[in-house]
Amino acid sequence: MVPGIPQPAFYIFKCQQSAPPGMPKPSCVKQDDPESQQLFQHLAQSLMQKGIIATVQPIQTGCLNRCQQGPVMLVEPGHTMYVGLTKEKIDRIIDEHIIGGAVVNEFVIDDAAWGEPVSPASVAR
Repeated sequence: MVPGIPQPAFYIFKCQQSAPPGMPKPSCVKQDDPESQQLFQHLAQSLMQKGIIATVQPIQTGCLNRCQQGPVMLVEPGHTMYVGLTKEKIDRIIDEHIIGGAVVNEFVIDDAAWGEPVSPASVAR
């Protein structure tokens, strides 16, 4: 362990995939939606303001393959996918899940769109 730097208790993977205007596939960061462009910054700033940025690591990532439900982010541990994000939803997720320990079920992806993880061993050649 590096002195003064704790191991994160959570990793939050925020999809930052952006498609050019006019593309038929939706994306989590839309050129014509300023709020979608600000969500990662809002997440990181909120974690800093609450004093928990050292133990909760926000990570910008590419596509998480749930474009129809975007903007999305994945919280680990727990493999919890949050969908349809707004700044207000991110605030609740931080307060209730990250700090409070309770998954915010109303923002979690539907089981039909997420399902169970597939083991790499079951598909390896």
